[in-house]
Amino acid sequence: MSSHDAVTEAATDRRRWIALAIVMTAAFMDLVDATIVNIAIPSIERDLGASFGHIQWITAGYALAFAAGLITGGRLGDIYGRKRLFLLGTAGFTVASALCGFAVGPEMLVASRLLQGAAAAMMVPQVLSIVHVTFPAHERGKVFGLFGAIIGLGAVSGPLLGALLTQWNIAGLEWRPIFLINLPVGIAGLLLGRKFIIESKAPKALRLDLVGVLLVTLALLMLIYPLTRGRELDWPLWGHLCMAGSLVVFGVLVAYEKYKTRKDGSPLVELSLFRVKSFAAGIAVQLTFGVVMGIFFLVWTLYMQIGLGWTPLRAGLTGVPFSIAVSTAAGLSVQKLVPRFGRKVLQAGALTMAAGVLLYIWVAGRYGTDIHTWQMIPPLVVMGLGMGLIVAPLTDAVLSDVPREHAGSASGLINTTGQMGNALGLGLVSVVFYGVIDEERLARVPGEVGAAFTDAFQNALGWAVAVLAGIFLVMFALPKKPKQHVEGAEESAVEPVEPVEPVREEPALAH
Repeated sequence: MSSHDAVTEAATDRRRWIALAIVMTAAFMDLVDATIVNIAIPSIERDLGASFGHIQWITAGYALAFAAGLITGGRLGDIYGRKRLFLLGTAGFTVASALCGFAVGPEMLVASRLLQGAAAAMMVPQVLSIVHVTFPAHERGKVFGLFGAIIGLGAVSGPLLGALLTQWNIAGLEWRPIFLINLPVGIAGLLLGRKFIIESKAPKALRLDLVGVLLVTLALLMLIYPLTRGRELDWPLWGHLCMAGSLVVFGVLVAYEKYKTRKDGSPLVELSLFRVKSFAAGIAVQLTFGVVMGIFFLVWTLYMQIGLGWTPLRAGLTGVPFSIAVSTAAGLSVQKLVPRFGRKVLQAGALTMAAGVLLYIWVAGRYGTDIHTWQMIPPLVVMGLGMGLIVAPLTDAVLSDVPREHAGSASGLINTTGQMGNALGLGLVSVVFYGVIDEERLARVPGEVGAAFTDAFQNALGWAVAVLAGIFLVMFALPKKPKQHVEGAEESAVEPVEPVEPVREEPALAH
């Protein structure tokens, strides 16, 4: 090799690692933004006079917009270029973060969070596609290892960063810096991304299924909006009709996607995948697991900060052992346990997590409002270990029997379903948590807030245990031993990827 070729190769090598750093920073920013908000909820409530309905939309709105746009974002990247969509998504995310940071009222914050979720749905699906075109197959193992580290870091740093920024009250801005911190990161990502990321498109790009996009968005909104607002409006008839109607819209979506497949072979959702038993079961696990995550992380924050009156920093630090346990178990499960024990690892995860939740219910009841951080650590560590055993290997298990040419479409569906479950869980908080709180009584007797929130927390966790038991049973439909072909499958797929990232499935400390 001539010295000129060596210099060129070194420059190319340096460029792709810089490109990797840029897309990973974007994935990290998105993960942190999903987890950072919960810890600042009481501060937002006080400062903006936000109702509980507003709070649910500030959290669930992001998850809903993200879920509704993920498949579309991946498809747009295939058609118009992944670099272009990544930069467009990053720009939108940065602008939306500024609007969140400068929100003058709860309505503006909700609208800005919806915009932020929609922008993330354009940005995040491009991350793995860019990795695929930038790195040869033999280097991707190292790259995915780095993704795992980013997940663990994001899980720990999101709540902690949110707690610190809120506690420090920089320039009297209270909670606002949790959004404004995205501005310098987003601007740097845009400038460096333009220079270092290579443009790529799918070799045979399909046309965008706009009717499918509209139907899936409408169905999600009809299901989750009444859940979120129902309690505040005393469960009106239109809310029940709307939720029932969402099932009809999902039915219309299925019928249309079948027609679209016959007509031009470019549906938004590849329905043939649901004939694969392990995929259908995996999607059910993903959906219900998302519901558990949506419920737990929001009620946990409300319990610690409003019920127990803890500071954001104390609440954030309490979550660190949980995050460390998730990251540790996730690494062990993929590298050591799943190759030997297969789906039993995921089932053990569901049972372990359920045991942790039951332990938390007992601890919360035993110590009441006098509970200390160290008394929460054992249940949180047990829960974290269980969660780590599920989230890391789930994608491989779900994709193991999927035909290779559909791996990209399948992975997009997995992520979308997880986000949909998360948004659904956040909507259900009004039923399983606030549904058992007598707000009129608390207004008269403020001293009972701690006890009422502890009872509501235990009630919500009881529901989480029931869902985890269901998840354990559904896991019997997963393959006994997942085939280790996910990476190759994605590579040979016609549309290289809607995200196979575990980034959204880790401790998404509620969106």
